Amino acid sequence: MRPARVVAVEPLSPHFRLIDLEGDALKDVTWALGQKVQVAMGSGLAARTYTPMSWDADRGATRLLAFAHGDGPGSRWTTGLQVGDTCQFFGPRRSLDLSGLGRPVMLFGDETSFGLAASLRESPQGGDARFVFEVSDAGESRPVLAAFGLGDAIVVERAADDTHLAEAEDRLVGHVAAGGDFILTGKAPSIQRVSRALKAAGIGSARLKAKAYWAPGKTGLD
Repeated sequence: MRPARVVAVEPLSPHFRLIDLEGDALKDVTWALGQKVQVAMGSGLAARTYTPMSWDADRGATRLLAFAHGDGPGSRWTTGLQVGDTCQFFGPRRSLDLSGLGRPVMLFGDETSFGLAASLRESPQGGDARFVFEVSDAGESRPVLAAFGLGDAIVVERAADDTHLAEAEDRLVGHVAAGGDFILTGKAPSIQRVSRALKAAGIGSARLKAKAYWAPGKTGLD
């Protein structure tokens, strides 16, 4: 476990918080794009997983973008966090291997993928990346994305019957001819559906990198 202190908490919208953590235990740490940290949620074994947006190994600092949804431990931790608080976490640890990406990259995800998308856009391999997100509230999500240079992302608002995924599939399949790799993150059933569409369009497994961050009714995915 690495101890850290909260040095900044910036509310970007009702559900998004930008969190800066610092500490000596964060120095001299090797971090790679796509890796995760697992933050302990108080007593017991509960933890929630986040994808760091950046890591300064010299200063001992990392930045997280947290999405508070529902009333679980992660949401309560995110909304209650204040400067000066301390926390402990495991990691960074392997989660999604994004080494050797073929360009241009296309990333599909949701609100839980915004931090990864922001760090990808700033990386050498992701400067020309494109993004498609399914979100619960497009009006809330667009300004948050724009704050990280992702204002050109395609945002598709969720429908209760998942009919919105047809538009997401069309956008992703339309990118097939450009070459490059596809990164699929976020909600497990959505990843499964768009993966099938991409494979039907001729995308082989070697060009797909997928990581489910959550699934309805399940905990423990990271």
